[in-house]
Amino acid sequence: MISVHLESGRVTVRRQPLPRVPEGFARIRLLAAGICSTDLELQRGYYGFSGTPGHEFVGEVVAVADEAGAKWIGQRVAGEINLACGHCEWCARGLGRHCPARTVLGIVKHPGAFREFLTLPLRNLHRVPNSVSTEHAVFIEPVAAACEILDQVKILKGDRVALLGDGKLGLLIAQVLQAHGAHVHLFGRHRDKMRIVEKAGVTTELLPERLPERAYRWVVDATGSAEGLRTAVTICEPRGTIILKSTVHGLVTIDTAPIIVNEVTLVGSRCGRFEPAIRLLASHKVDVTSLISGEFPLDCAPEAFAQAATKGVLKILLRPAG
Repeated sequence: MISVHLESGRVTVRRQPLPRVPEGFARIRLLAAGICSTDLELQRGYYGFSGTPGHEFVGEVVAVADEAGAKWIGQRVAGEINLACGHCEWCARGLGRHCPARTVLGIVKHPGAFREFLTLPLRNLHRVPNSVSTEHAVFIEPVAAACEILDQVKILKGDRVALLGDGKLGLLIAQVLQAHGAHVHLFGRHRDKMRIVEKAGVTTELLPERLPERAYRWVVDATGSAEGLRTAVTICEPRGTIILKSTVHGLVTIDTAPIIVNEVTLVGSRCGRFEPAIRLLASHKVDVTSLISGEFPLDCAPEAFAQAATKGVLKILLRPAG
């Protein structure tokens, strides 16, 4: 099979044997996958990554290891990316996404989705309803990451939320929070990108030289930059909350004094549950079509990564050749 390999910042395409199917796992034929900002950070050196990246995908189950999983054969699925041990204290508390023994699809010790066939535990799989197209199903994982904010903090309908960053994840967060009933004010640098969410009722503004200070109870940083957190602290009101959605390669330096003096809460936010994301996509409450900038066959992955890293480009999809 064709597999994408990332090492020392270089993207190549290799031929490899089909992956074996351990007990409790499924082999999944890739239908489509998306290159996200984390994949680009891995290319830049995040986690010292070497291997097959990719964790936003939709595929078809073609093989399972035991009869109990036979019902999955032929199903179109998306998959949660954290492979937890299932028996430690964290897993027993329902915190498998933080299992100390976990591997992570395409990120930590488990080959990712940028290959013709991948494997995941059956317990990680979610059926994709017919009302969600294959292209849209690629977005289940990042929409779930946006929905995670609402599982972590109690943003009420009518609450004002400042959102920093108009990249792929920022645009999804804006739509998810707006659909929830919040009043989202998106600060970004690209007018054409922000127009995508304006039709959902999101207020947008090109990032001004001077932002309002201590003006928002809720602030979401999705900038993907070291400067994002510093800006978020500036605009967060006393006893407000900042939700951090960015993974940045390298250290972020910040003056903690205003965080302490203003008693600001920082919330790290990562993966989320797939169920609310699937419901949002099935009900067409989130526009993801406008986020797709192009697609490439797997064997053109180097060109696809280069395109994905180009300024102004949103989601690039990868598909098996033919």
